[in-house]
Amino acid sequence: MIRALYLIYQIFIALPIMIAVTILVALFTMIGSIFNDRFWGYWPGMIWGRLFYLVFMIPVKIDGKENIKKGQSYIIAPNHQSYWDAFLVYGYIGIKFKWMMKKELGRIPFVGWACYMAGCIFIDRSSRESGMNSIRKAESKLKDGMSVVIFPEGTRSQDGRIGKFKRGAFLISEELKLPILPVTIDGNYDVMSRHAWNVTWHPVHMTIHEPVWPKSDKDTSETELKAIMGKTSDEVFNTINQTLQFRS
Repeated sequence: MIRALYLIYQIFIALPIMIAVTILVALFTMIGSIFNDRFWGYWPGMIWGRLFYLVFMIPVKIDGKENIKKGQSYIIAPNHQSYWDAFLVYGYIGIKFKWMMKKELGRIPFVGWACYMAGCIFIDRSSRESGMNSIRKAESKLKDGMSVVIFPEGTRSQDGRIGKFKRGAFLISEELKLPILPVTIDGNYDVMSRHAWNVTWHPVHMTIHEPVWPKSDKDTSETELKAIMGKTSDEVFNTINQTLQFRS
């Protein structure tokens, strides 16, 4: 009975509200970012992310905010359980950032357009040169405490467990000498997995871990760099995985 009532609520009340809010937030972001993308590229999205959890009545617990140093730029690296991860990170991470995302996402009406105007970094994965261009774009934006969010898995989990990491986040960390900030998202898979069409009520827990600093220097060879990135990837993977309900 409760599940049926919650389904009715989300279809006829919560969903229409959040569609309207999404369009409004996107418009504010697009217009405001013309003048100041540091402010308008973050604060409307933060409110938008929190409203999703409030309107759908999903409880959120956040641990580890003491691991974030004010004024420091990070490569924020969460695991990826659901579309809802974007709402959670936007709403509750507590530091300004730009998304790094596939260029195809920029075509999504309103949301993709807003991300483009907000200065998010779109990745063209067609070649190594295009990938390096993404790093150069990131370098120009990650200053004065501005961070970037990259999902190292590159796609949503199939079963709630953490998937294999791609190397992009770790390459950017070493190239720009910025720390990785591991973030564990636990519960969003139960809220809405990639196989679901509706929202299920379930508590969500986000844990912000201690940053992992880059270990290479100007004399590091390409072979050594690959080994360093591999070790860092394993360290971040294990840090995130240890607090997941469904462990790999």
